[in-house]
Amino acid sequence: MQWKILQQKKPNDYVIATGKSYSVKVFIEKTLKLLNMNVIWKGKGKDEKCYYNNQCIIEVNSRYLRPNEVNNLKGDPSKAKQLLNWKPSYSINEIIEEIIEEELKKIN
Repeated sequence: MQWKILQQKKPNDYVIATGKSYSVKVFIEKTLKLLNMNVIWKGKGKDEKCYYNNQCIIEVNSRYLRPNEVNNLKGDPSKAKQLLNWKPSYSINEIIEEIIEEELKKIN
């Protein structure tokens, strides 16, 4: 793969992103599904918890919540697509699969 970004005559800023947005919960659900873990979510909002085999494995910690004024964070890759002919090559599931694979290597 050639990195056209490094071959530009003038320096510029580009956003390299998919243009898609996923919640932390969706990311967790996709990850757990790929790990074949059947979980149950209980509660709502800040009181929501995720259980596996009747044991709480995930819970909300208010310390890590973003301020209310941040409604949606999504990268806009249109400039990179237009000027560099760049496009995302990984899906969210492929990214999660790669993360799982690398983490499993660490424990095996």
